[in-house]
Amino acid sequence: MLELTGIAKSYGETLLFRNIDARLAGGEYVAVMGESGSGKSTLLNVIAGLDRPDHGRVLVDGIEPGGLDDDAVTHWRRRALGFVFQSFHVLPYLTVAQNVALPLRLNAWGEADIRQRLGEMLAAVDLAGKEERYPRELSGGEIQRVAIARALAHRPRLVLADEPTGNLDPRTAGSVLALLAAEIRRNRATGMLVTHSPLAAKTADRVLTLTRDGLLTQHAG
Repeated sequence: MLELTGIAKSYGETLLFRNIDARLAGGEYVAVMGESGSGKSTLLNVIAGLDRPDHGRVLVDGIEPGGLDDDAVTHWRRRALGFVFQSFHVLPYLTVAQNVALPLRLNAWGEADIRQRLGEMLAAVDLAGKEERYPRELSGGEIQRVAIARALAHRPRLVLADEPTGNLDPRTAGSVLALLAAEIRRNRATGMLVTHSPLAAKTADRVLTLTRDGLLTQHAG
């Protein structure tokens, strides 16, 4: 479902990664670990078509996001991608409910289906009863849970999560990680989690390491 072939990326003289080859099946969930600055977040951006590789090709269900024009890649991300950003990107002028429902409305879900899915997702991230609050009225951990619910709401084919539990207490982090894994497997999606946490990485099917010399290897630990 996700194929990375010969992916390489540098910024100036700084090599982030090179010769990355990986194959992830539908329903498979992998964690990517590595030192800070090793390029893990950039790898997610390249997969999502937010950045272009210097070399190589990314295919998602046979589609190459980096080869699409701006309008086409936007429509592809809207339909197929759920991205949990490290910096949240929750819209401050929308309520919790409006933020989580946004991908459903953009994908033309019916109102009854939106209400049902919204209720499911808010309950899953323990935000039921806070539907009408704005981000400024929430804690950092609650905002992160809004971002996670929004990323999963439309049942995307590809889920990318960049340190999704960094602002959460251990109990909430555990429930959110379990939700991520369950949604990916239930929907036969493909998931990639970037994390520094060995405990978070253990929720994935396998763990990969982005090494200091820019290679993606099977984790030995």
